[in-house]
Amino acid sequence: MDTPSAPYAPVAVTAELDGRLSRWLWLVKWILVIPHWFVLIFLWIAFFVVTVIAFFAILFTERFPRGLFDFNLGVLRWSWRVSYYSYGALGTDRYPPFSLGPEPDYPARLDIAYPERLSRSLVLVKWWLLAIPQYLVIAFFTSGMHAGWWSSGLITLLTLIAGFAVAFTEKYPRDLFALIVGLNRWVLRVAAYASLMTDAYPPFRLDQGGTEPHSGTVR
Repeated sequence: MDTPSAPYAPVAVTAELDGRLSRWLWLVKWILVIPHWFVLIFLWIAFFVVTVIAFFAILFTERFPRGLFDFNLGVLRWSWRVSYYSYGALGTDRYPPFSLGPEPDYPARLDIAYPERLSRSLVLVKWWLLAIPQYLVIAFFTSGMHAGWWSSGLITLLTLIAGFAVAFTEKYPRDLFALIVGLNRWVLRVAAYASLMTDAYPPFRLDQGGTEPHSGTVR
């Protein structure tokens, strides 16, 4: 069982705050990311289909086909970058790439360790029954996930507060940044678990900050 100080190995969410952010660009980012949202709508439809296929693959073979796993990971990575640029964090002014790849030079990154084996019994219940407590928690954070970015809830409220802070002080409050990334990290851990990409149950723990607790936790 994880202790409060233990790393969460299967999922690594990292983020680097830009040293200088535009004071007013955040007001129009909702327009700038429209092309991403359009693409992500279709990618998330494909994500759902792939997850259903993976469900049956795991049930019969105990494996998440690697190509399908990499596609779903790519959708989550793309979504995290768009969210980080826009109203999931406003942590960078670097426009997110149209890419399913890891993009190691982008300030928002996500990695999920590929599982060699997954439980046949867990795949029947983890995405709905076991994940219900997690859904209740992240519903408060997000008020629902839409096309890969988080449209309302606590995360967006805190992000808008950060936007106003940048507008009037030219500084992004560091403690607020740590909290926002921690909330997003929780959501992404649950997303990985609910989409059958790991059997490791997400901890009820808010790991704040731009780096995972103890670096190099994905194996």
